[in-house]
Amino acid sequence: MPLYKLLVSISILILVQLTADAWAQGESEPVRPVYKIQPGDVMQISVWNEKELQKEVLVAPDGEISFPLVGELNVIGKSVAELRQQITEKLTRYISEPIVTVTVSQVLGNKIYVIGQVNKPGQFVVNPMVDVMQALSMAGGATAFASLNNIVILRRSGSRQNAIRFKYSDAASGKNLDLNIVLQSGDVVVVP
Repeated sequence: MPLYKLLVSISILILVQLTADAWAQGESEPVRPVYKIQPGDVMQISVWNEKELQKEVLVAPDGEISFPLVGELNVIGKSVAELRQQITEKLTRYISEPIVTVTVSQVLGNKIYVIGQVNKPGQFVVNPMVDVMQALSMAGGATAFASLNNIVILRRSGSRQNAIRFKYSDAASGKNLDLNIVLQSGDVVVVP
């Protein structure tokens, strides 16, 4: 077995053990983040008992959707509950007590990117709770030439881009698990 595959396997075992230890010590369940709608997501929106108001919508690159009687809405960064509430409020002008259902049928907008010295570089559609170690695993692990202690996560915030350093050996050994951050949509993990 190549060294990098062995390191990834050991890292996963360590993370599983640390998680099991935390649960065994009676720590409370971690707070789950609320999914925020992203461009590229496909939404299923329906109003109970209104056949004309059942529609699948694609979130456009600018974050807009269009729905009958509601018009254009910017949904980027909103939760499903927030969007449901907004549509319900707008429909009350036309329908008495509308019952609105909103679901994300395809999570295509929540993408991260892993590039550099990994076995399968590329973009990955992810659910909200993916951290750096998991992203490296999704990319097939690092190559033998990777500089694992110099990994950088590039994160865009508006027009600014920040670089977050990630030292693989610290996270893998459990020394500094705070480095193993949860990735956000659009993050780029660079493995030099």
